[in-house]
Amino acid sequence: MPHPHKLEACKTIREALLWASSFLEEAQTKDPRFEAELLLRHCLQMERTAFLASMPDLIGRDTLEKLGDLLKRRASHEPIQYMIGEQGFYGRDFLVAPGVLIPRPETEILVEQILQHADRLWEKDAILTAVDLGTGSGAITLTLACERRHWQVSTVDISSDALDIARKNAARFGVGDSVRFLQGNLTEPLIEKGERFDILVSNPPYIPSTDVDELEREVQGYEPRLALDGGTDGLDFYRRICEALPALLKETALVGFEVGIHQAHDVKRLMVASGLIEQVEIIPDLAGIDRVVIGWRTK
Repeated sequence: MPHPHKLEACKTIREALLWASSFLEEAQTKDPRFEAELLLRHCLQMERTAFLASMPDLIGRDTLEKLGDLLKRRASHEPIQYMIGEQGFYGRDFLVAPGVLIPRPETEILVEQILQHADRLWEKDAILTAVDLGTGSGAITLTLACERRHWQVSTVDISSDALDIARKNAARFGVGDSVRFLQGNLTEPLIEKGERFDILVSNPPYIPSTDVDELEREVQGYEPRLALDGGTDGLDFYRRICEALPALLKETALVGFEVGIHQAHDVKRLMVASGLIEQVEIIPDLAGIDRVVIGWRTK
């Protein structure tokens, strides 16, 4: 035990926070102090300001029991987002659960670049059609739908679990009636319908198959392999999407991908090889890793 007394012996919120921090530090989680606070606030259902003001307050036995259960789960490296059921993305709290990839901050760069480039290519009030391949929690799809409520947004995922969670998030953000959800294998439902779009965006599985088993425990043990494994070199999904671009996009079109480390230039080549994309830009993330590839063409 990290403390001479057990969690049940904690009398105040402050004591419980200190004990939880020490417990997670011993368990070698990523950020013990932050995680302890997040889990305790989740148990207390408190925003941070109220939580900090209530440090001297007494803490109930039920809360301690709930906290103890969560700490054990986190010590086994279960992702904290699955435990509390939410993850922030682009200023909104998305429901997440096993079966969908947890939204990453890097993906916000992809969304931001799509919005910025769309504003350059079209009038701001243009009614554009956009499609997101690989719905997951709906982070990309629903952020686009919320930020540009006049767009017509569609999304495709092979997983019914992912689509269920994304629909719940759509209802949560008030865009449930304006987003079209399609179940199917990547581009197939769209090609079957013969539809063309102004914008295509995707954060597909891009980790090489042999690397998936080397991922940190939080990812490898809990997040869906279906959303991670990008084939032998990690580029399988980019190949399939880029081959389909001529059948999916209109004359003026915008395409955006999130990519893995050392993949940006390969994905750029695939975009250009489609014969549809005229210009390509590569954008790094905050760590300096080339993370987003944006391509477009005009009439």
